[in-house]
Amino acid sequence: MRVSASVSRRRRWLVFVPFFLVVLLGALWTGGWFTIAARVPGEIDAWRSREAAAGRRYGCGTQSIGGFPFRMEVRCSDPSAQFSDMAPPLALKAADAFVTWQIYQPALLIGEFTGPLALGEPDKPASFLAHWGLARASLRASLDGPERVSIVCERASLDRADGAGNASVFRAERLEVHGRRVEGSPPDNPAVDLVLRLVSAAAPALHPILAEPLDADVTGVLSGLGDVAPKPWPLLFKQWQARGGSLQISKARVQQGDVIAVGEGTLSLTPRGGLNGQMQVTIVELAKVLQALGINQIVSQGDIGSALDALDRMLPGLGTIARQNAGAGIVAGLGAVGKNTTLEGKPAVTVPLRFDDGDVSLGPFRIGRVLPLF
Repeated sequence: MRVSASVSRRRRWLVFVPFFLVVLLGALWTGGWFTIAARVPGEIDAWRSREAAAGRRYGCGTQSIGGFPFRMEVRCSDPSAQFSDMAPPLALKAADAFVTWQIYQPALLIGEFTGPLALGEPDKPASFLAHWGLARASLRASLDGPERVSIVCERASLDRADGAGNASVFRAERLEVHGRRVEGSPPDNPAVDLVLRLVSAAAPALHPILAEPLDADVTGVLSGLGDVAPKPWPLLFKQWQARGGSLQISKARVQQGDVIAVGEGTLSLTPRGGLNGQMQVTIVELAKVLQALGINQIVSQGDIGSALDALDRMLPGLGTIARQNAGAGIVAGLGAVGKNTTLEGKPAVTVPLRFDDGDVSLGPFRIGRVLPLF
């Protein structure tokens, strides 16, 4: 009987072992979470100090830490950033920023941001205001540095704050940018897979052809990226060119109403910052594209314009008639220079789109110029 009673007490004690283990594990987890949470503000301050030494200053109105028990959350109200090494210096200020990471996935950071975002020079009124319905960014990193970056914005817009010119600079129902380091590329000079997606996007301040909404899906590989720390755009492009950087576009599709264009090719920069390279593009409704680009200006340039002027001298008004019908003639000419084909079941023309140190030509016709990037 004594042996039976001893065994019974031992069995009752064993029943409580899982409970004690759970309590112990919870206590250790709680202690570990609060230990990490106590270190987070110091790590953030150390990061800010390193960035400030490089001319990049980040601030918060108020900062709080939360997320117990499985996440670490940092909320920053009135976040701001100043980049003094840019010309002119740039200042950013938003309403709220929220960054979180799962304790069991410490390599993944997710951030959400609340607008509006004011952009301008430090200690001056904002020049631009950005708004959005949802803005989320994610970063996955390893010991070798960032592995993947994604930015998603819905109902995004960028407007001039001073009311000068066209107030609307950019708008889109959805904007996505995804970057992933190509496996095997060196951390100090990585190649990056890039994806850009735009839904119902317009940029009327850049060019009249961009005033109507369009959808775009672009995929490519960016090589020669190097250091990705924030820096002035001209310096970033200059360093990229010096490393022999290039953007190889494997797929690009743009649709604006009835106009559809797909293409592929490689772009780079010349030593003076001009865009260089060539893409092979296939376009549906090419005549509409040429009209939007300003067909009257295109046909008035170079040999075409001289020939039409000669017609006017021979018989006044003849050159004007030729100009009015130049669109169909140019489309036919591009079909002869390029290749008549079909795209998504519709008649199309395939022609080279060339960038020669900033000069842009569609087939044999110069259609514009891109200013040097540095």
